[in-house]
Amino acid sequence: MPLVLQALVIGILQGLTEFLPVSSSAHLIVVPEFLGWKDPFLNSAAFDVMLHAGTLAALLIYFWRDLLRLLAAWIGSIRERRVGADPDRRLAWLLLVTMIPGALLGVALESFFDTFFREHIILVAVFLVLGAAILWLAEQLAFLQRGLDNVNFRDAIVLGVAQAFALFPGFSRSGMTIAAGLYTGLTREAAARFSFLMGTPIIAGAAAWKARELLQSGLPSADVPALGVGMLGAAVAGLLAIAFLLDYLRRRTTAPFIAERLVLAALVVVFVLAR
Repeated sequence: MPLVLQALVIGILQGLTEFLPVSSSAHLIVVPEFLGWKDPFLNSAAFDVMLHAGTLAALLIYFWRDLLRLLAAWIGSIRERRVGADPDRRLAWLLLVTMIPGALLGVALESFFDTFFREHIILVAVFLVLGAAILWLAEQLAFLQRGLDNVNFRDAIVLGVAQAFALFPGFSRSGMTIAAGLYTGLTREAAARFSFLMGTPIIAGAAAWKARELLQSGLPSADVPALGVGMLGAAVAGLLAIAFLLDYLRRRTTAPFIAERLVLAALVVVFVLAR
């Protein structure tokens, strides 16, 4: 398959799995392995940055009103040096708090996460199963009574730590943060919405951090079409995934995503044994 089409498939896969609670990093590791796609471009810093840019674009397009409101509230709290009773100011600061655990862990262990799990793919299956178990348990314990206006500092810490687990391929950023939201009593829709909002700065930070490699090596002109196609695929698929999941969780549980994780884990085990 031509590289441009491979980039499109991976971009669509990234956009869907970044926001559905099934682990984008796991899918981006195992699917190319299943299909025998070995081109170094698919694991390059340039392609990684463009995939992050695509998913970030999806978040900015879908939540632009919320993000502008929260940004204005955050700036107002700094200017006036107080948060007060404004729920938007409080939410803006809580979203920043959620970034800390994942940012610290990502900076400290970036090279480890980029290489180790691609060489030990069986661990991805383990994390897929563990993530499925955590999400299932969260569904059993959920009491679904709180909305975004009720999120507090303790919730932000819990969700921030949960977001850090996304660095392990198979756990899933959205999966772990939605599970953590359910543990704290948020409704499924509120947990997903908070997960997406807190993902905006962390995804932007990840893209910026990865982009530093491009400043050193430059952007290969021959790969520009594949980069653009991958980014576009990630953005469109991500936008559709966000809209779908928020609507879906208003009425249903995360059971299908738990099942998908278990099926993928089983396929990974079969693939490793067969190889």
